[in-house]
Amino acid sequence: MFKTLQNSEIIQYLTEKFDEDSVKYPLAAPGPAWRKFRSSFCEFVAALVCQCQYSYLYDDFLMDTLISLLTGLSDSQIRAFRHTSTLAAMKLMTGLVRIALHLSLQKDNNQRQYEAERNKGLGHRSPERLESLLEKHKELQEHQEEIEGMMNAIFRGVFVHRYRDVLPEIRAICMEEIGTWMQSYSTSFLTDSYLKYIGWTLHDKQREVRLKCLKALQGLYSDRDFISCLELFTSRFKDRMVSMVMDREYDVAVESIKLLTLILKNMEGVLTDTDCESIYPVVYASNRALASAAGEFLYWKLFFPECEVGVANGREQHHSPRRNFFYLLLAFSMESELHDHAAYLVDSLWDCAGPQLKDWESLTGLLLEKDQSLGDVQENTLIEILVSSARQATEGYPPVGRVTGRKGFTAKERKIQADDKLKLTEHLIPLLPQLLAKFSADAEKVSPLLQLLNFFDLNIYCTGRLQKHLELLLQQLQEVVVKHTEPVVLEAGARALYLLCDPEFTFFSRVDFARSQLVDLLTDRFQQELEELLQGSFLDEDEVYNMAATLKRLSAFHNAHDLTRWELYEPCCRLLKKAVDTGDVPRQIILPALTLIYFSVLWTLAHVSGSKSSQEQVMGLRGKLLTLCDLCQSCLSDVDSEIQEQAFVLLSDLLLIFSPQMILGGQDHLKPLIFLPETTLQSELASFLMDHVFIQPGEPGSDTKDAEEEQAQIEQLHQRRRLLAGFCKLLLYGVLEMEAASDIFKHYSKFYNDYGDIIKEILTRSRQINRKQCSQTLLLSLKQLYTELLQEHGPNGLDSLPAFMEMRDLARRFALSFGPQQLRNRDLIVMLHKLSYFQKCLHRVPQPCSHWSPVISYCRSLSSQENSAETSPQGHPQPKRRRIEATSKQGQEHFCPPQEQSLLLSSAPQTPTFTSTTVKGRYSLWRQKDGEEDSASEFTQSQPPFGSQKPKYSYREDFHHNVHSRYGSGLGSQLTRLSLMEEEDDDDEIVIEESSEEEAGKWEDTDKHASSHSSFKRQRDLFDSAEVGSDVISETTLCLLQADCPVINIISPTGI
Repeated sequence: MFKTLQNSEIIQYLTEKFDEDSVKYPLAAPGPAWRKFRSSFCEFVAALVCQCQYSYLYDDFLMDTLISLLTGLSDSQIRAFRHTSTLAAMKLMTGLVRIALHLSLQKDNNQRQYEAERNKGLGHRSPERLESLLEKHKELQEHQEEIEGMMNAIFRGVFVHRYRDVLPEIRAICMEEIGTWMQSYSTSFLTDSYLKYIGWTLHDKQREVRLKCLKALQGLYSDRDFISCLELFTSRFKDRMVSMVMDREYDVAVESIKLLTLILKNMEGVLTDTDCESIYPVVYASNRALASAAGEFLYWKLFFPECEVGVANGREQHHSPRRNFFYLLLAFSMESELHDHAAYLVDSLWDCAGPQLKDWESLTGLLLEKDQSLGDVQENTLIEILVSSARQATEGYPPVGRVTGRKGFTAKERKIQADDKLKLTEHLIPLLPQLLAKFSADAEKVSPLLQLLNFFDLNIYCTGRLQKHLELLLQQLQEVVVKHTEPVVLEAGARALYLLCDPEFTFFSRVDFARSQLVDLLTDRFQQELEELLQGSFLDEDEVYNMAATLKRLSAFHNAHDLTRWELYEPCCRLLKKAVDTGDVPRQIILPALTLIYFSVLWTLAHVSGSKSSQEQVMGLRGKLLTLCDLCQSCLSDVDSEIQEQAFVLLSDLLLIFSPQMILGGQDHLKPLIFLPETTLQSELASFLMDHVFIQPGEPGSDTKDAEEEQAQIEQLHQRRRLLAGFCKLLLYGVLEMEAASDIFKHYSKFYNDYGDIIKEILTRSRQINRKQCSQTLLLSLKQLYTELLQEHGPNGLDSLPAFMEMRDLARRFALSFGPQQLRNRDLIVMLHKLSYFQKCLHRVPQPCSHWSPVISYCRSLSSQENSAETSPQGHPQPKRRRIEATSKQGQEHFCPPQEQSLLLSSAPQTPTFTSTTVKGRYSLWRQKDGEEDSASEFTQSQPPFGSQKPKYSYREDFHHNVHSRYGSGLGSQLTRLSLMEEEDDDDEIVIEESSEEEAGKWEDTDKHASSHSSFKRQRDLFDSAEVGSDVISETTLCLLQADCPVINIISPTGI
């Protein structure tokens, strides 16, 4: 082919034989086999050049032909040809560079040999040798010129055009190889004329290309011999390299910081303070690789030079260099104004400054020094650094929010951690009581110091005969608990005492005795103060503070320790009952009392969970549970928001703990403890959610708010998110019915910034649990939104309101959540059609009985059985109240407003006023004339009003019963069955097939006549949309049907 055809003809022939539309070729194919092929291909090209370097390389045929063919293929429009030929050409160029370097070395050796031979005396000089050396030099010169010609042809014919190719893989190949050329043959390639290509490509849009450029530059800046050749390039592209620290791709930013670290080490004075200050904040980044790279830069910029100076100037002072390091670390932490994040700073510096950070002798020496000049904030920062370094040394895990990606530690790393833990324990056991004694009055310092026990090897107290230090520690621990009331300090103290109260330790009896003394002291105080309060005497502020402090301490310790034998449940119950009955108990006392009684119930549950527990113990715990739930339910109506939130959190946890799942795993004897919330309790929980979570506070970050107000708003948002998460867990674990989620779903768009992730997660989980029920809940949430909008603005001009457009957007978002699988969602879409279509028809029914026959035929086509439908009157919703005080009485036509109806969530929530069909007309279905035909009577038989229906408290397992309870008894049991039928009877299908076109036209005419002569006014709602045949399908359903549009033709009357 090479002898008979030109290169252009060969390329044309290959192009005709290759499928241009195919993107599958070896270099782009995934898998280990094709990766091995790529590396083997590159090795083949390199071996070809190496084997031909003494013969065929200079025959003016092989290399010229190959380079010409590769150059032509690299300009091909076919991606496979262009990619493969560029890779081959670049590897060929790399092989030629190695040969050129070898020739250059041979040429230099030949020149030295020639000079040495020529400098010999006349008697020792050999003319023949000089002549042979000159011939060898001439031959090497010719070969070098030929190689340089080949390299120049490849560079100008391939590289110059392909370094800006549209394919990022090709651009990355070019950048990788030019970096190799510069490092291998710096005399020819390490010039500004070649460096500019890397500098320009630093701005590439693709991550892979920028990454190759940075790695190529790292190889150049790591060699001090190349620094002089990089000065002009550095001054030209330094700003770009600094800006890449904030690259959106983490790996690119990491390599950029590593490059700047090399520049910092090898080129003094190039990086200005402004350049460095843009890198310092990155040590607090969430990505650990990026933070570690920034930490190394920080170490070499600030810490390493100063520490070296300290070592050189103060060799006689043993701790001077290490203390100097901590002073610099404090200064940096203070200047960065992020001293509360010392744990992240320690983690960033750990890889490069681990030995300095593990110098706990210097750290504790600075903290215990009497004549120190450290401020309060500096002491807090030092203590946090001490705790963070201890955690990092003994556990090896990064702080919260940083992920290493590692699955575990090697045996060597575990051995290092064990040694560090032993050293830490031996050093801090004698010093920890001293640190607690010095900082016992400061809660911010005591709390992290108590956490140091988590990183101790507590067995050393036994093996090292350090009981004296244990006594001092217990004494200081008791003083700290008695002195402080802050929750963080009390929790740390309770946790520390819990670690020491391990029965396996030989000193357990001593620690248990100290714990009993402390609890006895607190219990006696509580009993005395409680008697004064129950006797009705007035408590001043000091007495209230003392009692609240005692309850906080007992609550914190009851969380970690079993205090059942002190019998704190009954006193707390009496206290809370008085608070509920009289309202004279201050809020500061009620909050810890609720928590204390909650922990008492949980510890009792832990006791009776064993198989040896008696039925009497189980029933006693049930009585305590019911009492606690009644108290919490009463607190939900308290005027104080903190008490309401505390009661809501406790109720959420109790309902989840005592749910039906507690008997799993062979715990059948706990079945009497299962607690299912009644209708009133469910309603109050949902009402609390609406009043305290889905509210519109001030926007954080506003210019009119200071930092404290903004921080307070952020904390409130976190609290609301916790409340919402607690309610969502009740839904997912089946404690509350799925329909209760409608109150959450309808706020998806409005509160997306605050709770979007939580609502999206529960939407996904609920769909995994029950796809049909989740779809019904989505539709119900849209109906609730529309009903609320209708009551606020009336039926006129709704489609022009912003709230209506938001509703449409929410429906579209719900539709997108179904996904693109049409066949999978077919049954769901049909079900939504049925639900919305039947309710639509029932409220658009004209009075003449003849107009009902098509509707009845359509209903029969979807139903497998014929029963009479039941309807109930609908009332007009009332304005929203904050809380539901009582349920409707029997025999009265009383209906809750839309907001309250959504909150009346029983195990079978009833929401008749939230369906759009309830406001379609001014007349209800049972007001039809008694003289209508029998077919029409199927839809006009009525039931007692909704208010007379008795709510249900247990879980519903039947699907049709589920939907019946959702839409209320007013729509009738038969209507519910008709609207939810999944299959059609064969007989009804035959009837539908025999329907004639004449009957369909008659249906259309009668429907038009009914529309023009209807005696009641039809109100527009969200479900008025494009007509299919002669009927109107709900717009909400249309939005939800975007995932499966063809279903409309299947169930529409025209299709019938």
